[in-house]
Amino acid sequence: MDKNFFKQVRILDGGMGQELLARGLNPKGTLWSAKALLEEKTHSLIESVHENFVKAGAEVIITNTFATRRIRLKENNLEDKFEILNKNAGKIAKKIKNKYPQILIAGGLPPQNTTYSCDTRDEIEIFNNFKDQAKILDPYVDFFYLDVLSSIREISIAVNSIKEFNKPFLIGAHISEGVTLPSGEKLSEITKKIEIKNLLGLILACVSPENYEKNINEIKSIGFPFGFKINAFEKTKITGGYKKNYRKSKSGNPNEFLGKKDDLTPAVLKNLAKKFIDDGATIIGGCCETNPSHIKAFSELK
Repeated sequence: MDKNFFKQVRILDGGMGQELLARGLNPKGTLWSAKALLEEKTHSLIESVHENFVKAGAEVIITNTFATRRIRLKENNLEDKFEILNKNAGKIAKKIKNKYPQILIAGGLPPQNTTYSCDTRDEIEIFNNFKDQAKILDPYVDFFYLDVLSSIREISIAVNSIKEFNKPFLIGAHISEGVTLPSGEKLSEITKKIEIKNLLGLILACVSPENYEKNINEIKSIGFPFGFKINAFEKTKITGGYKKNYRKSKSGNPNEFLGKKDDLTPAVLKNLAKKFIDDGATIIGGCCETNPSHIKAFSELK
């Protein structure tokens, strides 16, 4: 793919997992969006979400692999399904690209332990987790998307794990609140500590508009294409952490403990996105609790 792809305004897709739940997917344990990959009868649900985002104007779709990380499947006694579920996600995305060849597929590589928290496990274990998932996705994707990572250590390990595939990558760093990653590091430190040869850009992933705005000057100063995947959760920093709260969840829906903002309508997010584009952002997308109507509003800014 063109390494300069994100130097002009590009529209990413919206939140797959929460949209699947909104369309009737019944979660199982902590499987979240991976539940739709288990049975062939629910593959069409993933297809329809991908396709609706494309019809709304998304130029990039991200594989439905946020919850197909090995540790999440192991928690649900489904580790033996690791390869087939990731392969299914790649095949489904590819099916949509065959129908809409102008789009790109990003291979989503999520945090390999818990969400919104630093992974402090042994480096080799983290490396192998990333590499195992990337290897399955590689035949189906145009580039890799490091999705909602919380420390430079994790980002660096992920970058190293995908080197052999020689594909470009987009970094999706997460900030729950304030102006530092959960690790306490600044965004501008990232490109100083990783190999940037195949770096397409850097975005803030699964963040509130307020947190993006607090960090816009910092991310702008890095010198690479930048932007966001905005969520509509009330918060992402919670007492006890994401994993503990999810395990206690009755519904299997993260908005049970993260909350949901009802005021981030497509029109509101469109106005915010326009402001951010005026400030130089070129990578525009939605995350949890954003749907095709939000992506359509973003696409109208091109």
